[in-house]
Formats: sequence, structure tokens, C-alpha cells
Amino acid sequence: MRLAEADDTLRAIRSGEVDSVMGSGRKGNQVFTLAGAEHAYRVLIESMNEGALTLTVGKVVLYANQCFARMVKCPLEQVMGGSFRRFLSEADRKRLRPLMKRPGKSGSKVQVLLNASDGSQMPVQISLRPLTRHGSSLATVSMVVTDITAAKRSEEMLRALSHRLVQMQEAERGRVALDLHDNITQPLCAVVFRSQALADRLSARNGPSKGEAMELRAMLGATAREVQRISGNLRSSILDQLGLVAALEKAGGEFADRTGVPVRLACVELAERLPIGTELTLYRLLQEALENVERHAHARHVAVSLNQQGGFIRLTVSDDGIGFDRSHSPARRTEKDGLGLLSMRERVAYVGGSLKVKSGHRAGTEIEATVPV
Repeated sequence: MRLAEADDTLRAIRSGEVDSVMGSGRKGNQVFTLAGAEHAYRVLIESMNEGALTLTVGKVVLYANQCFARMVKCPLEQVMGGSFRRFLSEADRKRLRPLMKRPGKSGSKVQVLLNASDGSQMPVQISLRPLTRHGSSLATVSMVVTDITAAKRSEEMLRALSHRLVQMQEAERGRVALDLHDNITQPLCAVVFRSQALADRLSARNGPSKGEAMELRAMLGATAREVQRISGNLRSSILDQLGLVAALEKAGGEFADRTGVPVRLACVELAERLPIGTELTLYRLLQEALENVERHAHARHVAVSLNQQGGFIRLTVSDDGIGFDRSHSPARRTEKDGLGLLSMRERVAYVGGSLKVKSGHRAGTEIEATVPV
């Protein structure tokens, strides 16, 4: 008899035949009105391809549409009147709790995993808004639950494609570096030695010619060193042979010599070599960060630190330059600048790490990458 009465009550609620429903909470029984004039809106919500719910701030489901019931693979009569928390993990409950208490007038959004009754999970985006009911002091929240499975799959595919492009780029860099070493650097070194020998054979009475020969030898030597530097930046032999710390120290030293900006390095010696992908990611991160400092920061000092905390490696690059306002990017910042930070973030994410960027106008910039060992 009670089951039949419950079915009749739920049917009446869904069809708009009742004006109120009583629910129990911490403060005892509470009456929630369901204005009959809203029946047309409930019919519209039932036709949505997204889950729609009305909840108390205590996460009791006052109303849910059929789409949400299908998402959690649970009969609608078992969803309404129950707690929304049972469809979330403990971690996602903690993320949702402050938003439920203070959703904000403009609403809030959060991405979570929705746990269905059969044990499956669905990535969803939850949009929250406070629900104002005229003549009622009871706080309720409206919620729209959007299935983002396809979006997540596309994001993973794009990330995999991005990583594949990075791999191809690294392979091409290695080939170019090898070509520069074999076909440019070595012949240049041979020309340097020949020009030095030629200058040595010129006597003192050939003063002007000897001076020209010495200047030519110096120009050729500078060109050979520059080509060698470019080749090393394309593919660091020190990284391959001596490891990450040695490569970071060399990159910092070359930057200081080239720009005159001192670099303070504090790198701990790692107990063992990291995976080559992780080492290359952190090395490229330092290169990109130093390039940004050279091009934009107008910094007087740069600090680089590498340390290990438990199962994580943390690389931090900070400067005392002009910085930038991340919330109001100036128009002079080019698209390439934004792609530089995006490239850093994607590289770090692919090896399972995270990237934090702290900056402010005239407050310098700090880039911190944390990757698992």
C-alpha cells in the first residue's frame, strides 16, 4: 500500500498535479512548494538532453528529470528524495560542498565523475545556480548536469596528437643537430685551423694582411661556436650523457654569458636518472622560460631550483622582471607568447605533472613544474 502511494505521489509531482512536497532534514520536516504554474517548465526540462535537478543545500534531491536518471542508471523514484552525494566520490563531494553552500549569484561550474548504480562512471560538468522562490525562505539550488564524455575523449585525442607532434619535433631537432655538427661545425672548425695556419705563415712585414687573417680567424671561430650552441639547443648531448642537472647548469650558464643576466642555480643531485621523456620535458621548460625572460621580462636576476620531494621532482624558474597581469593580458602580448605557456603546460601534463604560473605587473614571474618520479 505504501509503495503504491509513493508511486502515485511521484507521478503527481512529475505531472504537476501537486503544489508541495514535505521532506525531512536536520531541522525536522520541511515543506517545499511546487507551484502548479511551473508545470510547463517541468515538461520542457523533461525534454532536455542534460540532467536537471533541484536540491536543498544539504544535497537532498527535490526534483530530477528522466535524463539524469538515465545518467546514473537508477529509477527516477529512487533518485528523488534521496541524497545527491551518493553519486559522487568523496573527493568530488569535497569539491562540490563549498559551491553548494555559496553557489554565487552568477552560478558556479565544476567537473566531476558521476557514479552510476552499476558501478560505471561518467565525466560530467555540473552548473549550479541559487534558486529563488517567491514567498519561500527555504534555500534551494538548481543544477544542470552535462555529459562531457565526448569532450573528454576529444581532449585526450588532441593531447595524444600534441604529444606525437612534440615527439616528431624532437626527432627532427635531433636530425638537424646532427647535420649541423657533421656538415657545418666540423668543416667550420677545419677552416678555423687553416686560417690560423695561414695567419701564422704571414710575416711581420705583411702586417695589414696578417691582421685581416687574424680577424677572419676570429669571425670564423665565433661562427663555429654559435653553430655549436644552436646545435646543442636543438639536442643537448650533455642531457643525454650527463643527465638533467648538468644540462640545466649548462643552459643557465650559457644564458648568463649571452645576456649578462646572472642565474642562481640550486639543483640537487638526483639519486638516479629520470625517464628520458621527463628529463627532456624539464630541460625544454627551462629553455622556454629563459627565452621568455630574455625577450620580455627585462629582469636583473633569474633563479632556478630543482629539488625532489617524495615521489615528485619540482623545477622552479623565477625572475624579478616586469611580469604580466594574467587576468588582463596586454594587447602587446602575441599569440606566440600564449602558445609558449600552452606548450609548457601540455609537455608537463603528458608526463603526469602540473604547471603553475605566478606573475603580476611589475612583480616578476615564477614558473613551477611538478612531475612524478
